Amino acid sequence: MPRIRIAVTGTSGQVVRSLVERSVGTACDVICIGRPALDLGKPDTIDRALSTTTADLLVSAAAYTDVNRAEAASDVAELINARAPRLLAARANGLGIPLIHLSTDYVFDGTKRDPYVESDPIRPINAYGRSKANGERAVAAAHPCHVILRTSWVYSPFNRNFVRTMLDLARKQSDVRVVADQSGNPTAAADIADGILAVAQNLVEGRGEERYGTFHMAADGAATWAEFATAAFAASAERGGPSAHVVPIASAEYQTPARRPANSQLDCAKIARVHGVSLPRWRSSLGPCVGRILEQGA
Repeated sequence: MPRIRIAVTGTSGQVVRSLVERSVGTACDVICIGRPALDLGKPDTIDRALSTTTADLLVSAAAYTDVNRAEAASDVAELINARAPRLLAARANGLGIPLIHLSTDYVFDGTKRDPYVESDPIRPINAYGRSKANGERAVAAAHPCHVILRTSWVYSPFNRNFVRTMLDLARKQSDVRVVADQSGNPTAAADIADGILAVAQNLVEGRGEERYGTFHMAADGAATWAEFATAAFAASAERGGPSAHVVPIASAEYQTPARRPANSQLDCAKIARVHGVSLPRWRSSLGPCVGRILEQGA
């Protein structure tokens, strides 16, 4: 089987770093293209950075992800999360290669009782979600051979994320107040990377007429933030790491600049049927991730 060359935007994000790790030993070679050569905040760099690529597929992974800061910097979020992906999709179209674009559960308003399916209307309730929703529309309009992957509550041993924040807090205090009325699918970036690699192979090898479009790809099983934190502390304690008592609170008791959806759960049956991708239960991936974080130290 010939090797698949995957160009990915960014060099240091959670999913990008996981893609590099998880591609080892597979039929995929991951080539990271990031700043300063490719800067999503400087659209003129996109064509130049990709003009000589020999990749078989492009993954649009880099994004503006600071949900709270996006409320005051919506123009920057829009530039990076909507305008830049449109240019990336157009360039991939010009090169004649498929595009995988990462999106988010935050395109939904969170009022649905059941997990969201791909056909549910998107109604974001914060600036970050609006920028990502606009990015989805832009990608779909610019390139017919695209896959949009919506995921949820991403964590990893890298960078700032919920699990690392919880463990940092547990090193300093015995009680941690955590929101208990928002639910989603805590998803390890390593599992997302595995899913991307599988979808990429399907796209390049041309499997299935339904292989393009929008798909939900998140961990199996749901939790509230409080349940997620409790599980992270339990995994840490089992490994001799810091732990704390979780005090469940309502969203109203933890005010943030950006509103969050009450329900971020995603139904992932479509990607399992079309691409054969089913991510593991979220609890099974949490322990190994916590172990790696603890190995890194405070």
